[in-house]
Amino acid sequence: MPKSYMSTVSISIEMFLEMQRIQLIEGDVWGHRKDITEYYSVPASVIEKIRAMKNEGKSDEYIEEEISRKVKLNPGMVAYILTKEIPA
Repeated sequence: MPKSYMSTVSISIEMFLEMQRIQLIEGDVWGHRKDITEYYSVPASVIEKIRAMKNEGKSDEYIEEEISRKVKLNPGMVAYILTKEIPA
């Protein structure tokens, strides 16, 4: 969600989404107006890069910084992938 929208989400909505196991991540998807969509699919190659870095023993913070810088992916999204897609 865009940063400006995050502050408008009520506590009750946050609780409802949490019960539904939906996590809101702050950030914007850039592009022309016609390119804006509701969803963004993280390429499998990025997930494989994260998995490889994790297998090399890199820290989560280092992986978040590097992937965010190289792939221009929100650090919160990288942290989410680390916890949900790549178990410790």
